Amino acid sequence: MEHKREIIDFINSKTSLEILQKIDEIHPVDFLEALTGSDEDPLSILEKLPDDYIAQLVDHADDDEKYGLLTLFSENRKQHIISEMSSDELVDLLGSIGNAEKDAIILSLDQDDANEVNELLAYDPTSAGGIMAKEFIAIHENMTVNATIEFLRDMAPASETPYYVYVLDQSHVLKGVVRLRDIIVSTPETPIKNIMIENIITIPVDMDQEEVALIFEKYGFMAMPVINDLGIMLGIVTVDDVMEVIRDEYTEDMFRLAGLDEEEKISGSISKAIKSRLPWLLVNLVTAILAAATVSLFEATIVKIVALATFMPIVAGMGGNAGTQTLTMIIRGIALGELTFENQKEILRKEIAIGLINGLCLGLVVGLLGYYWVGNLIFGLVIGLAMFLNLVVATISGYFVPVLLKKFKIDPALASAVFVTTVTDVLGFFFFLGLATLTINYLV
Repeated sequence: MEHKREIIDFINSKTSLEILQKIDEIHPVDFLEALTGSDEDPLSILEKLPDDYIAQLVDHADDDEKYGLLTLFSENRKQHIISEMSSDELVDLLGSIGNAEKDAIILSLDQDDANEVNELLAYDPTSAGGIMAKEFIAIHENMTVNATIEFLRDMAPASETPYYVYVLDQSHVLKGVVRLRDIIVSTPETPIKNIMIENIITIPVDMDQEEVALIFEKYGFMAMPVINDLGIMLGIVTVDDVMEVIRDEYTEDMFRLAGLDEEEKISGSISKAIKSRLPWLLVNLVTAILAAATVSLFEATIVKIVALATFMPIVAGMGGNAGTQTLTMIIRGIALGELTFENQKEILRKEIAIGLINGLCLGLVVGLLGYYWVGNLIFGLVIGLAMFLNLVVATISGYFVPVLLKKFKIDPALASAVFVTTVTDVLGFFFFLGLATLTINYLV
C-alpha cells in the first residue's frame, strides 16, 4: 500500500513536465492499482497525465472499466486519448461497450483509422483477425539497410512492435521478415532481400485464438504475421495479446468445469451469481436424481444388508475422482493440441491400463476393508469388484466424454464433468448394489 501511496503522492507533488519525464517508469498496472486504492478524485489525478499514458491505462484496465476511464474526460481530450491507442486496443475497448457508444467513437476517428477498426470488428473476436493489430512495419525487398534504418526512424514509434520488419511485394504479399539485429549488424548498402528470412511461420486470419496461443508457445516469438488465403499480410499478433488469450481461456475452462459463467466476478452482484450458478446446480440435481433412482431399485437389498449404505459413497466417490483425473488430462490435451488423431488410440490404451491397475489396487484395499468391517468374505469380494469395475468405467468415460463433445463442437470443459459424474455415480451404485443382490444369499 505504501508503494501505491507513493505513486499518487508523486503525481500530486510534481509539475506536468516532471510527470512527463518520469511517468514511463510507472507501469500502467501499478498506476491503476494505486488509483483504485486512492480516495482522491480520479480525474484530478488522471488529468495531469499525458494522452499516450492514459491510452495505456485504458488498455490495461478490465473490460468493464475501460470506457469508464474515458468518460472522465472531455470529448476533445477523449479523442486525443483514442488517437493514441493501437487498433487492437481500440477494438478491445469497443467490444466492451454498447452499440451507441461504439458508433460515436468510430465516427470520431479519421477515415483511415475508422476503416481499420471496422475491418478488425468484422472478424470473429476469438480468431487471429479479432486479436491482431494493424500497426506493423513493412518494407520492400529492394530497399537497402541504410534506407530501411531511415524508414524505421519515422515509422517505428507508431508500430505495435518494432522487433520485426516485414518484407512485402507490391501486392502486399508477405515475402520475408528481417530482425532488427540483422539490420544493425549489416553494412548500409546491403539489400534487404539478402538478409531477410523467407521461411516464415504465419498465422491464418481465421485461426482460433487458442491455436494461435499454441503456436506462440511452440516457437517463442514476440510477434507473428497474420495473412489471408492469398498470402497478403493483414496485421500482427503480439505476445502480450496471446498472454491475455491464455489467461482468458484458462479462466473460462476453470469456471466451466465448476459450472460457472466466466463473466462472474468475486465482487459481482448476488443476482448475477445466482444466474451463473443456479442452472448448473439444477442440472446436477437431475443427475443426482438419476443416481438416487438407481439406488431405489435395490431398496430391498439395502434393507437386508445395512452395511451396503456405508460403502455406497466410497464406490461412487472414488469413481468420480478417477473420472475427474482422466477428464482433466484429456481436456488439457485437447486444449494444448497434445491429443491428436494419430495418438488418440495410444492415449486410450494408456488410460485404460491406468484404470485397470488403479481399479485392482483400490479394489483390493476396499475389499479387505469390507471383509474386516462386515466379517464376510463375499461382501469384501462384492465391494472390491464394484470398485474395480467403476474405476475402469470412470477412466473410459473420462476419455470419451470430452472427445465426443469436441467432435460435436461442444466445449468439453462446459459439460464433461456433469456427464462423467453421472456415469460414475449411476454405474457405481448399479455395480455395487447389483452384485450384492446377486449374492444376497451369501451376505445375509
